Amino acid sequence: MERRRKLGLALVALLALAGLAACGSGDDDGGDAAGGGGGASAGAFPVTIEHAFGETTIEEEPERVVTVGLTEQDTLLALGVVPVATTEWFGDHPGAIFPWAQDELEELGGDTPEVMSDATEINVEAVAAQRPDLILAINAELDQEVYDSLSEIAPTVARPEGTIPYGVPWDEATRMIGRAVGRAEEADALVEDVEAELAAVRDEHPEFEGATAVVATPWEGIYVYGPNDARGQLLTELGFEMPPGLAELTGDEFGANLSQERAEMLDVDVIVWLDPEDGEGPLGGPLYETFPVHTEGREVFLDSYDDPLGAATSVVTPLSIPFLLDGLAPRLAAAIDGDPATELPAS
Repeated sequence: MERRRKLGLALVALLALAGLAACGSGDDDGGDAAGGGGGASAGAFPVTIEHAFGETTIEEEPERVVTVGLTEQDTLLALGVVPVATTEWFGDHPGAIFPWAQDELEELGGDTPEVMSDATEINVEAVAAQRPDLILAINAELDQEVYDSLSEIAPTVARPEGTIPYGVPWDEATRMIGRAVGRAEEADALVEDVEAELAAVRDEHPEFEGATAVVATPWEGIYVYGPNDARGQLLTELGFEMPPGLAELTGDEFGANLSQERAEMLDVDVIVWLDPEDGEGPLGGPLYETFPVHTEGREVFLDSYDDPLGAATSVVTPLSIPFLLDGLAPRLAAAIDGDPATELPAS
């Protein structure tokens, strides 16, 4: 995967330069649990980060970082930091490290993180047992009570003010995490590199610009992801537009169920179906079967559990995006041409 290799080489070089410039904050033992990428930048601490529950001050470079959000581990690894513990979302991967991030963990030489709990709840006791000095809860759902409990254990960084749970854009989360671990410049460079890769794909596929697209799954009928969700945001970053009315339908949530009366919202130029086998009856319903998006084969079908490309569509991070650009963009291009005979590339 050429894009991913280039991104990795660029980050290795950048982190090495950051390590030469840093002035050795942290203990003499190197802080192996959190380190591996050259250490924090000189003068990075103390740092105060504002978020939905107020502000958090981190006095010194953390050595034991715990993630209770669902995707922060990717960004940490991209910045050269190995978390000591993670929260599992889906897929049952060791350490909750997805396939596209496993090489980064190996290259950093860190131990596989311990998985504390799954996405159904934040296990405060398990977090405390890890003796963290930083807790990341950006891509998470937590209330004031849980935040207060976590903050009693260690400095805790939650989602930004004005964002919804699970709705923080990948670039904003990356910069937030970069500040928290003393690697703000590296985070900025990482975002710029990934944005450049997105721009290159838009240039390669002008047919994406202005075309309508949506990500859906047959959960409790038809569930569509809106502009507050990473899946929808990825499509718009590729140049697509969401169907009219979708933002109003999803409101302040990351998605919404679509009634049969609103099935016209699926009458788009291309649709990405996640886990289509989970549905009952005709996928999308009888009206959907009459739309050109279906009759002309403008569909991309992905499996979240057995196909890393399907999983990456939900886990949108600086590490997964290059992987997605290599795998998903060609499938979108093959689907959008409207020719049912076009063979879609394999995942």
